[in-house]
Amino acid sequence: MRDAFFYHLTLLRLEDILPRLIERSLQRGWHVTVQFTTEKRRDAVDSLLWIWKSSSFIGHGTEQNKWPEEQPVFLTTGDANPNASQVRFCVEGARCAEPDSYERVVIMFDEQEVDQLARARQEWKSLKGRGYNLTYWQKTLNRKWKQKKISHTYEHENGYCP
Repeated sequence: MRDAFFYHLTLLRLEDILPRLIERSLQRGWHVTVQFTTEKRRDAVDSLLWIWKSSSFIGHGTEQNKWPEEQPVFLTTGDANPNASQVRFCVEGARCAEPDSYERVVIMFDEQEVDQLARARQEWKSLKGRGYNLTYWQKTLNRKWKQKKISHTYEHENGYCP
């Protein structure tokens, strides 16, 4: 069974958490694709990944680079998976066209963005219907990620993740 993780961004920005999650995926030996809805955001994360740690960077490429199939991390605004990624991050409301092509799909959404929240709810329903193991994460006030329990009753009444 495949996994889908939902990260509800409440206290941190995408740029604060995405590099860490990418790094963890790479440590597992996975290739990563990150899908954006805008080139502007993709390009901002492209720049960030080169400098996010003073001691290292995360090697990656975009559609503008040669040899995307050789990149451990591929940043895109489309559906392509040229580096045979095992995990796909969908951010800012991006939709994964072929989730069954990945071992894990990660949906990251900002609670301040109504469209992103709506897309996350749609993805929750869709992936649940496909039999995915769903996990919902939210940052606590002490700045730690906490896996939230989703009751069957709550989900049935609301039809989506919190």
